[in-house]
Amino acid sequence: MSTHTSLSTVTPGTGADLDKALLDQVTAAVRAAGDLLRERYTPQARGTSAEEIVTEIHANDDAVLDVLKAPLLASRPGANWAEDELAGGALPSGEWWVVDPAEGNINHVHGMPDWAVTATLVRDNEPVLTVVHLPLTGDDYTAVAGRGAHLNGAPLRVSAKTDLAAALTGTGQARPGEDEHTFRRIGSAVTQMLMNGLVVRVSVPATLQLIHVASGRMDAFWQFSDVRSGLVAGALLVAEAGGTVTDTNGNPWSLTSPDFLAAAPGVHAAAVTVLSPLAA
Repeated sequence: MSTHTSLSTVTPGTGADLDKALLDQVTAAVRAAGDLLRERYTPQARGTSAEEIVTEIHANDDAVLDVLKAPLLASRPGANWAEDELAGGALPSGEWWVVDPAEGNINHVHGMPDWAVTATLVRDNEPVLTVVHLPLTGDDYTAVAGRGAHLNGAPLRVSAKTDLAAALTGTGQARPGEDEHTFRRIGSAVTQMLMNGLVVRVSVPATLQLIHVASGRMDAFWQFSDVRSGLVAGALLVAEAGGTVTDTNGNPWSLTSPDFLAAAPGVHAAAVTVLSPLAA
């Protein structure tokens, strides 16, 4: 994954000033969307049938997109909008907003606190700017390619661990209804990582585990998925915090990769050794 591309290569102006101006605009838009999503949150689960739960999820998405899409498109004239948040694979050339209006929507609907609003600008299939806003805490995780990753303005750095046996790692499913092969790979990978690591967290969404990797609280996260909206924000945050982002075979990660691994450099090779035999 190559992230060191200045935003000023596309839009005239001084790089640092332009990056900050755009980041400020995106942060404001994501915060406003987060305020709305927080107003919709209750500590009690909503819906008892699968149909009712899906209805609640779509209602959250629609409400947030109503206030998020227009300001993001206005902040970067000419950028495109990736409509399907569960889609994977490469995008056409140019700039694209890849957004999850309620990352961890299933948690929001079930009254749990692990959810966020994310917006990532992708250029020619490389994430170059991201904002992850946690409405319940007010925290903003931000990154601009080549300019580092930050939490509320303070620099982030990945873990300094070098022993996988001491590592806190994580994974989770990317979407409901994965095929049986993917579910069995997840189970086998968790078993192998439990045998080689310290503790494995299995939860959703991916972004909320990846912010912990970028912050040095967790040491690695993997997922057998190519869902863009769940990976691009965290990939940029981890890379800009000094982490290593690849597929589970150790090859550089891209939007065309079949799976994903982000880790502290000191444990990355050992994680690849554990996970690569399970690659598709």
